[in-house]
Amino acid sequence: MADELDAEALAAQLAAFDVDEFLVATASSLASLAFAKLEQGNLGQAKRAIDALGALIPQVGGELKGDLERALTSLQVAYATAATA
Repeated sequence: MADELDAEALAAQLAAFDVDEFLVATASSLASLAFAKLEQGNLGQAKRAIDALGALIPQVGGELKGDLERALTSLQVAYATAATA
């Protein structure tokens, strides 16, 4: 019974999210993760996070899209630099 309540509560929380805000939060998390993976030298994981961010950005609207695009460019340059080092 508790599992059903937890599932219902989770479903209600998910339904309350604004999709645009969720996309921005997810994109920001991916950018942070990619930077952390680059700092660790984990290029495979960094590339996956960078590619996922690149795929997600076209879905993001609003004033933060430009910031995310700049973060993506910085990540791509940092990745290219690390990959050729």
